[in-house]
Amino acid sequence: MSAVIEEHHDHHDHKPTGLTRWLFTTNHKDIGTLYLWFSFAMFVIGGLFAMVIRLELFQPGLQFVEPEFFNQMTTLHGLVMVFGAVMPATVGLANWMIPIMIGAPDMALPRMNNWSFWILPFAFTLLLSSLFMEGGAPNFGWTFYAPLSTTFGPPSTDFFIFGVHLMGISSIMGSINVIVTVFNMRAPGMTLMKMPMFVWTWLITAFLLIMVMPVLAGAVTMMLTDRHFGTSFFDAAGGGDPVMFQHIFWFFGHPEVYIMILPAFGIASQIIPTFSRKPLFGYASMVYATAAIALLSFVVWAHHMFTVGMPLAGELFFMFATLLIAVPTGVKVFNWVATMWKGSITFETPMLYALAFVILFTIGGFSGVMLAMTPVDFQYHDTYFVVAHFHYVLFPGAIFGTMAAVYYWLPKWTGNLYNERWAKIQFWLQIFFVNLTFFPMHFSGLAGMPRRIPDYNLAFADFNMISSIGAFGLALTQIIFIAVVIGCIRGKRKATAQVWEGAQGLEWTLPSPAPYHSFTTPPKVD
Repeated sequence: MSAVIEEHHDHHDHKPTGLTRWLFTTNHKDIGTLYLWFSFAMFVIGGLFAMVIRLELFQPGLQFVEPEFFNQMTTLHGLVMVFGAVMPATVGLANWMIPIMIGAPDMALPRMNNWSFWILPFAFTLLLSSLFMEGGAPNFGWTFYAPLSTTFGPPSTDFFIFGVHLMGISSIMGSINVIVTVFNMRAPGMTLMKMPMFVWTWLITAFLLIMVMPVLAGAVTMMLTDRHFGTSFFDAAGGGDPVMFQHIFWFFGHPEVYIMILPAFGIASQIIPTFSRKPLFGYASMVYATAAIALLSFVVWAHHMFTVGMPLAGELFFMFATLLIAVPTGVKVFNWVATMWKGSITFETPMLYALAFVILFTIGGFSGVMLAMTPVDFQYHDTYFVVAHFHYVLFPGAIFGTMAAVYYWLPKWTGNLYNERWAKIQFWLQIFFVNLTFFPMHFSGLAGMPRRIPDYNLAFADFNMISSIGAFGLALTQIIFIAVVIGCIRGKRKATAQVWEGAQGLEWTLPSPAPYHSFTTPPKVD
């Protein structure tokens, strides 16, 4: 009998290596790693597109690329960064950390997990291959408004449509997986209100994804039938309505921006308590605020469309609903600051990123409040002020959040310590260049510089030159980032159980509510 058992164990201890390990893996950690590497590859590609944009805008006049190619770059930069860099990065973090945080052995649906990852490289191959097609890549901006995309889109638009469908399928499968895992696989005693904040933010994000991805699928399906099957959903000549496209797109698009930022909120809520040596302030209010943001995100979509000629009542509704979102967001910022209040703070790299996230994301929030004011938005709409706003939310927001998480959990993932000195150098350089790139855009936007144009008035020359210099610097700092990460993976210095020195027993997956033994006598165990 023992021989049979030993043989059985030998059979199961066989671990596939090389390509088969990564192609067929159902291990949540391996899949999380695949997502993170894929996301970084897309981050680099999307960044290269941005470099083309900033190179052309370095000086007024047309220098390097045709206006048509410039438009293809803005389109692909947006699509690749949103769907290829930001979203898969947070899905990778979810895969790695959610089972660990709730005490589950793995994700609930491991094979679907593998599938939802492997769809992505094919989706982005479809999208990026359009660069080499007749008529070139999509040139209508990442929001692909009709009729620019339907009537006038290049032939490669169909590849873009199928690519979007695949990304959506991947997102929905990943979200189902998160929801089933969190509801069915929590360890005994891990109630919903004891879950770490990162798990909460991702659970709410997963519901958002399941609700809005089919809306995006509907929009691109209507585009497809308008292009090839004689429908006129968005063609006024056939009784359709091009403005309806914007409503459908933004009904997806606004919750989408919260899909990108909520996981970063969760990351900040993990890191700030650890390095403040204090439990998170107002845990329950954080959970409710996150849920409130998610719910409100469904009733604000038309603030992207104040200039389309809505009735005044509609404009007022969307203005007030948008301003209302500032309340739960403000609750979160207050709670992060209150967590640090009178804490024993140390400034390791993850904490620096979390602090930069809170401060710079709040700047993005303030410019968002400005854009929410209907009469004022008429001036700001489609200027570089909008570009400045959403880049402050997305770069120091979503991307800094992801980088904070990577530095925070790398010792846990690899068993090695990264080079703290180089990580801090990379952080400070990146802070400098992020602000050098995106802050001047507020001014050129307020002065009236429109978005998505390859040429501009001489008056905007200085701001654009500064932004371009910042962008090239920002690109170079990513080389340090990847060097630190690879150095950690191949690292010599082993991480101890107490990785953050003097963190007084606070583990990586610090439960967000205070552990019971902080304040009370331990419960009796039968």
